[in-house]
Amino acid sequence: MRAAAVQLNSTEDRARNLETADRLTRAAAGAGAELVVLPEKWSVLGSEEQLRAGAEPLDGPAISWARQTARELGIDLLAGSIAERVEGDELGRNASVHVSREGAVAAVYRKLHMFDVEVAGITYRESATERAGEEIVTSRLAGGVELGLSICYDLRFPELFRSLALRGARVVALPAAFTLATTRDHWEVLVRARAIENQAFVVAANQIGAHGSGKSSGGRSMIVDPWGVVLALAPDSETFVVAELDLAQQAEIRARMPVLAHRRPEVYGSAPS
Repeated sequence: MRAAAVQLNSTEDRARNLETADRLTRAAAGAGAELVVLPEKWSVLGSEEQLRAGAEPLDGPAISWARQTARELGIDLLAGSIAERVEGDELGRNASVHVSREGAVAAVYRKLHMFDVEVAGITYRESATERAGEEIVTSRLAGGVELGLSICYDLRFPELFRSLALRGARVVALPAAFTLATTRDHWEVLVRARAIENQAFVVAANQIGAHGSGKSSGGRSMIVDPWGVVLALAPDSETFVVAELDLAQQAEIRARMPVLAHRRPEVYGSAPS
């Protein structure tokens, strides 16, 4: 199976973001990608005010475009994540949507871990505009391969990735807007660690460049195999990378080193109080 990670420099300009996402998604499909993963907040990215203004329901223009495009191109499209507007709630959701090659919404995952941190002197408060999700989500790609869903800051929580693997995920999609500082210091290490720990492919599509309000993402979108080998790494531009996911090799790795079967959950227990 061939997969692609699309790297964007999304801003508050929705029309421009959609045009770039469409162009690169079509190019990735033209390069043979059967699964295309877009980055976090690909349709609108900016300040809290801009995210509120750009939020939309799942039947809005961003996911409508994704459904039409996936059906037209005959691909599985992981529509990164969008700022989802939820009726009756002043807080939105950070929602990742898997669209099947038939153009149907196959799964929706809402980010579990809110990015409320300070990095390089900049304060991020995701919980000011969005509410955390409550559900771990897997989906199924064409051909039956299990897909695990995650978003950005989730990368720092290995428990989620292990849960996805235990639910059968062989590929994990990671749309992100990882900060410039943390991309340089942590991104590759964490992506490769999550792949190795769970013997899974990780398709990590990151934002790149400035998004306003002094915030920037670091790019380096990558596709990593279950042995931790970086199969593809994006340059510092709006682009895509593509790689072949060798599922037979993955099965061999899991058979030779059955990490998931060797777990001892009865011993681990919970953290001491």
